Amino acid sequence: MTELPELSGKVAVITGASRGIGYGVAEALLARGDRVCITGRSEEALKEAVETLGADRVIGVAGKAHDEAHQAVVVERTMEAFGRVDFLVNNAGTNPVFGPIADLDLNVARKVFETNVISALGFAQKTWHAWQKDNGGAIVNIASLAGISASPFIGAYGVSKAAMVNLTLQLAHEFAPGVRVNSIAPAVVKTKPPPPCTRAARRRPPRPTRWPGSASPPTSAAPPRSSPRTSPTGSPARPSSSTEASSSTPESADQLRTGAGPFTVPLTEPAPLSRQRTRTAE
Repeated sequence: MTELPELSGKVAVITGASRGIGYGVAEALLARGDRVCITGRSEEALKEAVETLGADRVIGVAGKAHDEAHQAVVVERTMEAFGRVDFLVNNAGTNPVFGPIADLDLNVARKVFETNVISALGFAQKTWHAWQKDNGGAIVNIASLAGISASPFIGAYGVSKAAMVNLTLQLAHEFAPGVRVNSIAPAVVKTKPPPPCTRAARRRPPRPTRWPGSASPPTSAAPPRSSPRTSPTGSPARPSSSTEASSSTPESADQLRTGAGPFTVPLTEPAPLSRQRTRTAE
């Protein structure tokens, strides 16, 4: 960033911010005058991000989000550099597997929870004790649509994001009134994946040609690019058959209409898997 506004006096810690959503949040906060500490696994990628954002108002601390020692160092270095931690954005997350939850390696499930949930709690605890307990502030947890509906083939990720939603409620209740805590549930976000994710994607098993619960295979092995629930204008379309919704009234309370994606997810009866979007990239 070449031109920055006057300092606002506020400081934020943003996890998983060397790219993607976290990097975008850092840009937005810098644009209003905040100073930020960003974290990420890759020291090289983090260094590049700091230089691009502006090293005079940004520091970077490389490490693994679930590592308690790393969490402590992040908060300590932020306090040393800027003297305060007003905001925490828990954006770090992982989704290393793609497949049915019945075959999920439990050690992988533990890793997903450590990174996506436990790390968020750890950072919240440390920022609370370092600054927010006595001075107030705000926490934003980046959850996912996968956490509020079924997410075929990324079940561990979805369950972890559901836990993050509830963690948000717990923190909001206990940290009130001084600290405001909210979560955001984005849909698919196009970002640049790190090399490990790219390699993992190449090793994904082929999608089945016959989907569970379907009398006949879909017309193609991959889900359609455009959802049949989307109208030409991009707004949610009414369900066209009883298999897509359990109620004849699309606007009923039994359905969850998502605000971040062009489709509707019934709560009482999920649509056939061939008609659901299954990839999530935060």
